[in-house]
Amino acid sequence: MTGEIQQLLQKARQSLDAATLLLHDRYTDFSAARSYYAMFYALEALLLSRNQSYSKHSAVIAAFGKDFVKTGLFDDRYHRHVLEAFEIRNIGDYGIINSVNAAKADEMIHKAHELIDAIEAFLRNAHCEER
Repeated sequence: MTGEIQQLLQKARQSLDAATLLLHDRYTDFSAARSYYAMFYALEALLLSRNQSYSKHSAVIAAFGKDFVKTGLFDDRYHRHVLEAFEIRNIGDYGIINSVNAAKADEMIHKAHELIDAIEAFLRNAHCEER
């Protein structure tokens, strides 16, 4: 794994930590946004492992679906999680205060954890196979 990939994964974990802290302090909208960004950074790391980089969030999500989900490398639930998180982030960012309830923000944290764990495991296995 390259340093840039590792840094993106670290940023994903930090964003997830921030989401947890924000939820604890009842900043549910911002917690949900951080969960989405945790997923997004992990997807960027995954795509970068295939020398892919995109400037738009929608392109990152689409490339993940096309190159990793449709090919069977990742379960389609992860793609659904990211799509939902993107939608929830938009609601939290652009809706009125507390547009995202605590239960949904907590759910987004758990889904982000699950996705990041899966991506890290995939990248570890891919790295081992390269040796």
